[in-house]
Amino acid sequence: MKLTEEIAKRRTFGIISHPDAGKTTLTEKLLLFGGAIQKAGAVKSSKITDHARSDFMEIEKQRGISVATSVMGFTYRDRKINLLDTPGHQDFAEDTYRTLTAVDSVVMVIDCVKGVEIQTEKLMAVCRRRSTPVIAFINKLDREGKDPFDLLDEIEAKLDIKVQPLSWPIGMGKRFKGVYSLYEQALHLFTPGQRTLNEGITITDLHDPQLDKLIGTSDAAQLREDLELLQGVYPEFDRQAYLQGEVAPVFFGSAVNNFGVRELLDCFVDIAPPPLPRATEKQVIAPEEEAFSGFIFKIHANMDPRHRNRIAFLRVCSGQFERKKPYRHLRLQKELKFSNATAFMAQDKEIIDLAYPGDIVGLYDTGNLKIGDTLATTDVGMYKGIPSFSPEIFKEVINRDAMKGKQLDKGLRQLMDEGVAQLFTYEMGSRRVVGTVGALQFEVIKYRLEHEYGARCDFQPQQIYKACWIDSDNPRALKEFVESKYRHIARDKDGKLVFMAESATWLNMVQDNFPDIRFHFISEF
Repeated sequence: MKLTEEIAKRRTFGIISHPDAGKTTLTEKLLLFGGAIQKAGAVKSSKITDHARSDFMEIEKQRGISVATSVMGFTYRDRKINLLDTPGHQDFAEDTYRTLTAVDSVVMVIDCVKGVEIQTEKLMAVCRRRSTPVIAFINKLDREGKDPFDLLDEIEAKLDIKVQPLSWPIGMGKRFKGVYSLYEQALHLFTPGQRTLNEGITITDLHDPQLDKLIGTSDAAQLREDLELLQGVYPEFDRQAYLQGEVAPVFFGSAVNNFGVRELLDCFVDIAPPPLPRATEKQVIAPEEEAFSGFIFKIHANMDPRHRNRIAFLRVCSGQFERKKPYRHLRLQKELKFSNATAFMAQDKEIIDLAYPGDIVGLYDTGNLKIGDTLATTDVGMYKGIPSFSPEIFKEVINRDAMKGKQLDKGLRQLMDEGVAQLFTYEMGSRRVVGTVGALQFEVIKYRLEHEYGARCDFQPQQIYKACWIDSDNPRALKEFVESKYRHIARDKDGKLVFMAESATWLNMVQDNFPDIRFHFISEF
């Protein structure tokens, strides 16, 4: 009985958005309401010492952006909330894609001034493929932005999902007076600069004269008109449709002012799904199953630069995880024990003895674990759905200090294991090429190699269009292909064969000339 009770208490979700929509600020305020921190950090300025709690890498504090997924846990209304704050910057999208495999639902932050932006569209496409339940939070209502009805239409059109507003703004920018919660049937008034929130005023009858006194006759009339229109356009909220990823509840607020965040959190706790079943290559595993299983979705080296440690992030999928108990590593087929299993508050960690489905556990690792690995008590099969995508930018690694070759090798290997980028080593000449989805990743890799491993390198641009993983049912045809294209054949960090195509035209020609060879643009095939 205890296991089912623990599962019912848990909510594991990720926060996604385009850069600068206010995602990390919202994360801070959610932690504030959950009592996990006493003071919200500043996200932007490097002059401010109270940096956002979820930005723990030095380069994140300097640049004012999130470049790695942070994991944070807190308790709210007797629920254990596991929150994963993802990088907003598109150059780090692959870290976000992997993180979305470890969550059961998502909160999507949209800037009311800019509306739906390109990175939000890409992330939403990933959520749609997995039918992940999504709640939208339209942020920065204290600024002059787009008309709320236009924003709802834009979300439906660009993100291909139906919406259901559960709160509605009264004014915007300098005229912003607050929101009316359709979910609670309560009025929440906004006071600029106020950091503490008053309780909402319950108003079930919109024709109550008290509404006119509180927000003024004109705004009260506009609110009544808007809500009447909403009732005509949008049906009653259907939780089942939300859980199936078909409808996105929408909330309005201003995260930087703490406004609208508690209403979002209260509704989230009520409607968001507990830990869900997950598929392995052999079967679908329900969280209630007694046998423990889980998968690694992220690895981070040097979270504490003083100890040079390496931590693997494990999502518990079924049963219960116990510290010091041996578990089977299914890829290596060997038993592993973890004596220092940890729970997270960004960079703050505490040792835990037990963890349940939905929980994220940090495992200290000496190099046995890779992204996508499955740990379990029995051979349940490897968990699916954590691929690497073909990068978009390729640069050769040039060692700037021959005396630090070992440090460079170790640093590259560990950073690639984290999924920061992908490393391809050519069969001919052993040239090493790093592939990323954005230019900023090279800056991060270079910075971390120098400051965490003492290795210095440069990156030389390469004329490569696509990295294609290759295989064939005909071993002889594969051998002949590799021999004929030897100059363009490399291996990824796991030793898989990769064809490095220099242009789209040439790739199409090669595919036509070698019909027995399969070309894959993701590593999981």
